[in-house]
Amino acid sequence: MAQNEALSQKYPNAFRWSFGDSAAMANELAALVVAGKKRATCGSLASFEQETVRPWPGCYHIVLNGEQQPVCVIRTQAMQLIRFDDVTAELAQLEGEGDLSLRYWQQEHRAFFEREGTFSPDMELVFEHFILIETL
Repeated sequence: MAQNEALSQKYPNAFRWSFGDSAAMANELAALVVAGKKRATCGSLASFEQETVRPWPGCYHIVLNGEQQPVCVIRTQAMQLIRFDDVTAELAQLEGEGDLSLRYWQQEHRAFFEREGTFSPDMELVFEHFILIETL
């Protein structure tokens, strides 16, 4: 049985997506999840509201790499709404990126949200905590 078919049977309602806005970023962030360093992610509330089907606590996600190949499966544990400027050092560290500092998180996420066209210091984010279920 092909991997994609097996995954669809095992996780029939799982979301399939990759992190970031480039193949390189997708590879880097997926690797952080597999390594156990990345345990959270966030997106703009504006983008979240445009989704036809939105994630919820308890749902599964098949994380893809930059080549759109499955890398791992994660499960959403909790979601919270928070303003960009209210993200704490502890939350930034859960994202597992760079030097794990709030400063690094702010710099990289500001650049990402500026590329997305949604950045403002008081923008609302959907912050999602997850656990790694399996690597593929």
